[in-house]
Amino acid sequence: MLISENAHAKINLTLDILGKRPDGYHELRTVYQSLALCDTLRFLPSPDGSITLGCDVPGIPLSDDNLAIRAARMLGSHYGVTKGVHIELVKRIPMAAGLAGGSSDAAAALRGLVRFWQLPHEKDVLNALAARLGSDVPFCLAGGTAIGTGRGEQVTALPSCPHFYVVLSNPGFAVSTAEVYQAYRVKENKMHPDTDGLVRAIINTDQKGIMGRLANVLESATFMLYPAVSKLKERMAGEGASLMCGSGPTVFALFKNQQQAGRLVDSLQAEGAAAWLTETYAGDDKGVNTDV
Repeated sequence: MLISENAHAKINLTLDILGKRPDGYHELRTVYQSLALCDTLRFLPSPDGSITLGCDVPGIPLSDDNLAIRAARMLGSHYGVTKGVHIELVKRIPMAAGLAGGSSDAAAALRGLVRFWQLPHEKDVLNALAARLGSDVPFCLAGGTAIGTGRGEQVTALPSCPHFYVVLSNPGFAVSTAEVYQAYRVKENKMHPDTDGLVRAIINTDQKGIMGRLANVLESATFMLYPAVSKLKERMAGEGASLMCGSGPTVFALFKNQQQAGRLVDSLQAEGAAAWLTETYAGDDKGVNTDV
């Protein structure tokens, strides 16, 4: 039997930075939301007992630099697994786009290998390994809608966000997350997202309330360092409620209407921009995929 796992992209409906932690990380409060757009990982036997990775997209690291490989090695080491695995990665989430593609691949590797290696499904173990792999990985392990605190790795599930069509676009270059965080000044920022209000809007299935509370404090730093991201958001904000994803460079816009969302994708692509249409994803994976 072929075992596969979908690895869903995520956006942040709010992203707030509360301060600097003693460990050097920033203290975050964010609302995560999964998207239907996803990579797919397929798990195959490895005759020589090695752990290897293949991908259909050039440029993806296939060694220990890849979070999916690191996840496999960490899980195997924890349980003393002697079997290997070959992971085939079908890549659809744009790379270095602020959509947690690598983190989601790592989470899917953990989920899939529990089944492939027939390991006990110990939620606490998986969450601990996920947190070691990266701040977004614990959310990607569960998906859906959730609040993230701490470095983002402390995840509390929320009711499913009401459905939106989501337009994604980016200017075609990578952003240095480290540079963005270094440029952000916590004390100088007086405006913070209304995260509590957004959570209430989600609970009340208030689409207008959600769209009116999208906020990301990192936009000021990214826009200063990369003005093209600011221009892209301005372009998309003219069509619908929009926000930068994470530290960038991708910007998303939410729509209730699929036709309106599709028209924005068409116009962005006609202008030479990379743009994709997807939708919010509730978390109970039924193999739904969105090709880009």
